[in-house]
Amino acid sequence: MESIFLKIIAGEIPSYKIAENEHYYAFLDINPLTEGHTLVIPKKQTDYIFDMQDDDLASLIVFAKWIALAVEKSVPCKRIGIAVIGLEVPHAHIHLVPLNSIYDIDFRKPKLKLKPEEFIKIAGKIRENLYYS
Repeated sequence: MESIFLKIIAGEIPSYKIAENEHYYAFLDINPLTEGHTLVIPKKQTDYIFDMQDDDLASLIVFAKWIALAVEKSVPCKRIGIAVIGLEVPHAHIHLVPLNSIYDIDFRKPKLKLKPEEFIKIAGKIRENLYYS
């Protein structure tokens, strides 16, 4: 079954895109724990992240690193937390969550309600701070 993430990658469902390359796509979570909460996904659907081929998983992590560094420069935070849960959507994905405390990455807490213009502003700022090595 095709995941919602494949529809986002294809542009069938809009997203607040941060970056993409041939293999990976990063976009703001529309139900964020904190401002700048970003999802990083492989373009090839794999349900469980540890079913990915080693090289693909390693490349996904490196791609996520560059996104995380841009997020860290773009929103006030002490560091970026990373979480892989994989139960909510059958498509491997990494949550990058700006942290000021350990409680910022508690998925039980209420999600932020941001307006579209706030998402646009945050995504733009992250893209401005994005660079690859």
